[in-house]
Amino acid sequence: MKTLNKSIALTLLALSSFIAIPQTQAAEANSITQQKQVAGFYQHQLGNVQITALLDGTNYLSPALFKGISAAEVTQILKKYYANQAKDVQTSVNAFLVNTGSSLVLVDSGSSSCNGPNFGSVVKNLNAAGYKTEQVDTILLTHLHPDHVCGISAKGVASFPNATVYVADNEANYWLNSKQVSKLPPDKQARFKQTVEKIQQAVQPYQTTKRFKTFKLGDKIKGFDVISTAGHTPGHFSFAFKSGNEEIVFVGDIVHSHSIQFDQPETAIDFDVDPKKAVQTRLAQFARLAKQGQTVAAPHLPFPGIGHIYSKDGKSYQWIPVHFKD
Repeated sequence: MKTLNKSIALTLLALSSFIAIPQTQAAEANSITQQKQVAGFYQHQLGNVQITALLDGTNYLSPALFKGISAAEVTQILKKYYANQAKDVQTSVNAFLVNTGSSLVLVDSGSSSCNGPNFGSVVKNLNAAGYKTEQVDTILLTHLHPDHVCGISAKGVASFPNATVYVADNEANYWLNSKQVSKLPPDKQARFKQTVEKIQQAVQPYQTTKRFKTFKLGDKIKGFDVISTAGHTPGHFSFAFKSGNEEIVFVGDIVHSHSIQFDQPETAIDFDVDPKKAVQTRLAQFARLAKQGQTVAAPHLPFPGIGHIYSKDGKSYQWIPVHFKD
């Protein structure tokens, strides 16, 4: 009996010692600090050419921005994609750096600080990928919306000091022509002026040094073919580049959501200057890219925004992201 009592006593003593440990001390002993996400760049090989996807930032769009689709339909699509519906429709802002071997070409540039604190990482990620801003000699802009053009400069200084910027002539004329605002309905003029102010600030350093140039359909820039994909903006263009037997198309803003606008490609978005034409362009390009199988690089699809478009019936489409390669 004495032996049993002694055993019980020792057990109780051990338990009391454990209970006596402060809760904060126990929590600290079990706490492992969470780490930040890695730099947002991804290297993709196309023939002999290296393409680096650069993440500028991630944001969420209100479902109300998508036109011609009910809230219930949006909810069902987001549910299918396991999207966080509480945070609306996720979208990325990506830019793409093309190392041709003899030239370093940046396709779009992100939004820098134009669209808030969630963006502005293109330069940081370009450096993390092993490149320097002064190495970039050419910048191709699909269009002049701030989330594509603002990244080319910061506080009046060119972010890519040795680069020449190219945009379609009709795109430049639409946004940079002082007479354009008077042609718009009164309720759209204030928003247009705000957008133009951001665009002007971004391009000004390049205009000053005569390194802001325009192109037209049929031109070829540093091996890139230009493809008219108007609708989202009047002078919206995509760019195609070939290396060997492979081709990649930088599609710009023909699509803003890998979920909603692939399931329902006839859905426009509030940012479209000409929604009807934007839908027609998307349908035509989706059909062409799904049939021909080119690699696609898209600034608003989930990072890295590189993949293929698939369709089994020519009516609905699916985004097939590139598989990771080391």
